[in-house]
Amino acid sequence: MSDIALQGSMEPARQQHSPLPNLDKGFNPLTLILFMGVMAAGLLFVGYSIYEDVEATGAKVTTYLPYLLLFVALLIALGFEFVNGFHDTANAVATVIYTHSLPAEFAVIWSGFFNFLGVLTSTGAVAFGIVSLLPVELIMQVGSGAGFAMVFALLIAAIIWNMGTWYFGLPASSSHTLIGSIIGVGVANALMRGQDGTSGVDWGKAIEIGQSLLLSPLVGFIAAALLLLVLKVVIRNPALYQAPQGNKPPPLWIRGLLVLTCTGVSFAHGSNDGQKGMGLIMLILIGTVPTAYALNRALPDSGLQSFRTTSANAAKVIEEKATGYSVLGNPRPAVSLYVSQHKISEGTYPSLAVLVKDISKQIDEYGSLAKVPAAAVGNTRNDMYLASEAIRFLMKDKENDLSKEQVDALNAYKGSLDSATRFIPTWVKIAVAIALGLGTMIGWKRIVVTVGEKIGKTHLSYGQGASAELVAAATIFAADNYGLPVSTTHILSSGVAGAMAANGSGLQWSTIRNMLMAWVLTLPVAIMLSATLYYLFSHIF
Repeated sequence: MSDIALQGSMEPARQQHSPLPNLDKGFNPLTLILFMGVMAAGLLFVGYSIYEDVEATGAKVTTYLPYLLLFVALLIALGFEFVNGFHDTANAVATVIYTHSLPAEFAVIWSGFFNFLGVLTSTGAVAFGIVSLLPVELIMQVGSGAGFAMVFALLIAAIIWNMGTWYFGLPASSSHTLIGSIIGVGVANALMRGQDGTSGVDWGKAIEIGQSLLLSPLVGFIAAALLLLVLKVVIRNPALYQAPQGNKPPPLWIRGLLVLTCTGVSFAHGSNDGQKGMGLIMLILIGTVPTAYALNRALPDSGLQSFRTTSANAAKVIEEKATGYSVLGNPRPAVSLYVSQHKISEGTYPSLAVLVKDISKQIDEYGSLAKVPAAAVGNTRNDMYLASEAIRFLMKDKENDLSKEQVDALNAYKGSLDSATRFIPTWVKIAVAIALGLGTMIGWKRIVVTVGEKIGKTHLSYGQGASAELVAAATIFAADNYGLPVSTTHILSSGVAGAMAANGSGLQWSTIRNMLMAWVLTLPVAIMLSATLYYLFSHIF
């Protein structure tokens, strides 16, 4: 009797040629005990760190409500990273599993560990790149009901869509989902305030990030295809481009290359994707415990001296632009208006000049960020954030006609402001790393099967796996350096498709069609979900 291939499954001939890997073997109990022990130790460290940070401020606890909100918000934020782990990280292990380079259970643990390391060594640039998309007025009042509605809405919307696509085994993008959720909150917030819906989002930043997300699959497809073709010319070993023989692992040098690329993608995924929850966790901390987290109290004295220098230089540049104008009263509304509308008025430069002087005066008065009194922490942080955002837009505005020296002075001052307000404590990185690593170990199978079996019509070869992984790791590392979020899922799955196409292996178009549908629907669905949830939560809070 002839074998019949089920739709979406691997062809029988290919199964006989190279058996499918065993994906159902459980983890060693000792491994699970060790991992749970590490997780418990990490959670204890997180709890103790929060306690220490609050104690160091000397603030008196009068109510436990903020800490209850903090616990719920952190649980949701870490839940997003957990889902991100088993949704996105599975892509990194698909190639080593289907080329029999590593057993499935070991590959998952290996990937989870290097995701953990990637998170711990991340820079934080991507974290605050994500935060910059949020409406400025909501960021400046994150401790209010609207602030909590914002954080809860965008995180829960992202989790819902990620869970849905994971259930159907679709390699959708967590980055794409989170960006859509942020845009939805921004649009809903603007409409609820009687403004044009397009005014609720920093569209310049959104387009910049959107381009990186939209182009990354094309980069993955084309670059992996080209790399495979180059490999065929340089390394003329037919075994490299054929399906594995039986269950035997590949030759040692090929196996080493595949494990190395898996390690690189896992580490890069942790360093890039792990940051997406970090910025939101920092917003949660600023909103619930501002005395401990609104300002970087660990900034050394040398940093404050640098702040004074850059502040004086920036003030000089801004005052030159403000010549002939004066400000009566509070300068903040005029600066806020510029940040939200990106339109320079007569009051923009003089108001910003006054705000810069006020910030410098506050720092000189307190002596250090650690000595800023609890009642003033929120105001100082908001002033710094507002000035930083205003300077960011001024430097991008070509109509300002700023010289290179003036741009350098403003850029240095912005860097000083950001170092005081945009920081990530070690315990936040550890918490995210644990959530991402745990997610990697639990829900990896569905996406692995899609990437390993349902994209191409033939079994994944060593060369195809290595090409897709190398391109994915390189692209993610590059995006990380530029502070841009990219999708590990899109890059790697499209890289596998590109390698399959270049090798003449053929593509399973039903899977490609479903992946494209998920790709196209992610943004609009995430926008609608988060906008609806924000409307509901804003009334509840």
